[in-house]
Amino acid sequence: MSKIPWDGNTPPAGNARQHLPQLVADYFAFGRELLASHPQPSELHALRLATKRLRYTLELFRPCYGPGLALRIRELRELQQLLGEINDTAAAARTLDGVLNGSPQRPRIDSFLRREGESKAAAFHKQWREVFDAPGQEHWWTSYLARRSRKPEGKA
Repeated sequence: MSKIPWDGNTPPAGNARQHLPQLVADYFAFGRELLASHPQPSELHALRLATKRLRYTLELFRPCYGPGLALRIRELRELQQLLGEINDTAAAARTLDGVLNGSPQRPRIDSFLRREGESKAAAFHKQWREVFDAPGQEHWWTSYLARRSRKPEGKA
């Protein structure tokens, strides 16, 4: 994802309207490209980080938008939660590397973590495909961010 080229001569709402739609479009493109490669659950961590960065960036601009931005941030938070659960299974598997070697329980644990990761990844893919990136969703995001910015409360 690209960084926002902040223009110090433009108010925050103007910067938001000018740059956030492209930031979101870049995020959608990154997510689509990654998911098209059929990544393993452990390979979704990059999307988790991108989701987190986008969410936190949008939260900085809350004063520039109405309640529609809170709805969009909530959607990102849901994706981030799903991606976090996937990452937890991958992290647990990495933590167990070198532990329990030779234990008869190790194959069962590995199998359980693999199934959990795959199950959570399938739930994420479904959420991405059917809700977050359903037809028209990117336009819903970008058009809102391009046209709905307002002056922060308390500003003339």
